[in-house]
Amino acid sequence: MLVGVLFSETKYAEPKPSMDNPRKIVFSIASGDSEIIHHVLGSANNVLKEYGPENVEMEIVAYSKGINMLLKDDRKIAERVDTLMQYDVLFIACGNTMRTKNIKVSDLIDGTEVVTAGIVELVERMKDGWIHVKP
Repeated sequence: MLVGVLFSETKYAEPKPSMDNPRKIVFSIASGDSEIIHHVLGSANNVLKEYGPENVEMEIVAYSKGINMLLKDDRKIAERVDTLMQYDVLFIACGNTMRTKNIKVSDLIDGTEVVTAGIVELVERMKDGWIHVKP
């Protein structure tokens, strides 16, 4: 017997995402594993496709080993980060992690913002009503 898979459209919560009421989403990454990094980047891309980039405000905060996502040395990851930046996704590096790992701003992908503490950035976004996604 052949079993069919049914797909249905997601029913959006009110107010529906729009330019006036964008979904505010912050992803966090603390793993240096490239498979997990690609998963986060793919998830961010999927959110943009579903809602439309004009209906989303998005940040990706990298701290601890996740800072690897924002280093220039992995071209494949850097290209994906750059593409998301073109859709106004903000990438944020933890300054405390950079200091601990002796990472310079020049080591980061151009356009990356640096904050003192990535965890504090997450807390402030969540306090301000942003949705935290940690794939």
